[in-house]
Amino acid sequence: MSFVITDTPHPSAQAIWFIWDKAQLLYIDGALPATVDHLPLTRRRAIGEINGTACFSAELIGTAPGHAEWRSMRPAMLDMDLSHQQALSRARQLNLFDQRNRFCSACATPLKDNSHDTGKQCPSCEALYYPPISPAMMVMITRGSELLLARAPHFAEGVYSALAGFVEPGETLEQCVHRETMEEVGVEIGNLRYVNSQQWPFPHSLMLAFTAEYRSGEITPQAGEIEDARWFTADKLPALPSKVSIAWHLIQHTLSTLTG
Repeated sequence: MSFVITDTPHPSAQAIWFIWDKAQLLYIDGALPATVDHLPLTRRRAIGEINGTACFSAELIGTAPGHAEWRSMRPAMLDMDLSHQQALSRARQLNLFDQRNRFCSACATPLKDNSHDTGKQCPSCEALYYPPISPAMMVMITRGSELLLARAPHFAEGVYSALAGFVEPGETLEQCVHRETMEEVGVEIGNLRYVNSQQWPFPHSLMLAFTAEYRSGEITPQAGEIEDARWFTADKLPALPSKVSIAWHLIQHTLSTLTG
């Protein structure tokens, strides 16, 4: 399956709807709704197609039907393949954009949707607004056959992951990886290599994953940011992040590279 972005899905296509209440998704009879004729909705958007199935996003007005349930995004994503995860991510980010950009921040005039893209424009001062995307790096550092994993205070108990951090204004991705690594654990790295990326709708991150090799320095966790960091071997790994996250895939990619 593959997710394709389009705002004009085929009118005869089957459909799935991502219907929101804050960060929760509406499920009816255990599935995302395929029809919504009986539901009062607002902020409707076409977001794309998955193999001929049209994908839409909206918010429910009022109370959900008695046979419906609300599910949080993270558990919902665990039950989805990659294409549906991408559709969910786009639906959530555009829904947040609509919620948070109703008026111009320069002159307070109500914004109007662009007809040619997902942006909005102020009819008074002509200011333009587009859905925000926040680039963030993630890096898996190796030292021979060892992996440097760390845990932040907000992680689930026992879970360790790769280092991560947001890109600062005026900073390249490569500079961000080196800076965040030094800030979070106090080590220098080299042989930086890009692996892959993932849209992460919490709320609008674009995760860019790298691998790197340890060069020098003693691990010194950053106070308030890193609760613990240490070297792990493949046969003695701690609990890892959810399989839906790019962190899990980056760790598995690194392990497969180390083991050949």
